[in-house]
Amino acid sequence: MTKSRLYIPTNKTFDLAVKMLKQGDIVSFPTETVYGLGADATNSQAVAKIFEAKSRPSFNPLIVHISSAAQAGQFVTMNDLSAKLAECFWPGPFTMVLPLKPGCGLSDLITAGLDTVAIRVPKNETAHELLAQFGGPIAAPSANKSGNISPTSAAHVSEEFGDNINMIIDSGPCEKGIESTIAQVKNDEIILLRPGNITAAEIEEKTGIKVKTNIATTESPVAPGQLKSHYAPNSKMRLNVITPRKNEAFLAFGPCNTSENCLNLSPDADLAEAATNLFSMMRALDHLNLKAIAVAPIPHTGLGIAINDRLERAAAPKG
Repeated sequence: MTKSRLYIPTNKTFDLAVKMLKQGDIVSFPTETVYGLGADATNSQAVAKIFEAKSRPSFNPLIVHISSAAQAGQFVTMNDLSAKLAECFWPGPFTMVLPLKPGCGLSDLITAGLDTVAIRVPKNETAHELLAQFGGPIAAPSANKSGNISPTSAAHVSEEFGDNINMIIDSGPCEKGIESTIAQVKNDEIILLRPGNITAAEIEEKTGIKVKTNIATTESPVAPGQLKSHYAPNSKMRLNVITPRKNEAFLAFGPCNTSENCLNLSPDADLAEAATNLFSMMRALDHLNLKAIAVAPIPHTGLGIAINDRLERAAAPKG
């Protein structure tokens, strides 16, 4: 029987979490997107524990979480454009890939040898309080085994790691449900590397700059979420399915006549609701251990672009 490692967010919990991080341990905590697996971003031995726990390839860089935009200047070089984006979207589900400041103190493991680093300020109150009390940067990919379905509740983290994580801060289900948007800022260019709740259209509206996209799969990622197979359940997945086959689970969207072994991302066809439910429902259907998970078509507009990105990577053959 797995021991409970769940802690509700209290002053005592934060004190213990900060102590653990400072002594080089890993701690799972919620953000508004998914639950993260965090370590002191300046401690290479601690960061190595993340890669070990997740069985994550060392060439896949991590996101650094900080408590404020003002703190970013310690670790990255920001120009007027990245400062504008920070003003518009931080705190929030938005990550920027920016030039790394030499000698900034971040572990080399985080950047996977690149001269850039992915960085963001989360909006979740628990994450913000942890970062503020810790006082430094926390490296935190999603708290799941590499390539598996991302966790949107503390129970998902506990299920994934059992006794291998000593502390999971539990503040309930994540609000957004899919990982942050990632954009690289190069001089006066904005390049979308991973779609998320902050859409390209919103970025263009705020900046007046046409967003370029580079969300193709790659085996040499410059940011998380770019591997071909990612977010994957154990079951095979079939996308854009109208009617599921026998012995298939069905992940529906919008009006649906199927009831057996079916969960509906949003009966009202609301993309924000679908994004929030995506990983938790994938995980629940995967537990049915059926032949496959069939997935209804998702509109490829707005937030649907991010949802389809996750589904396409989840359906890709595992390497």
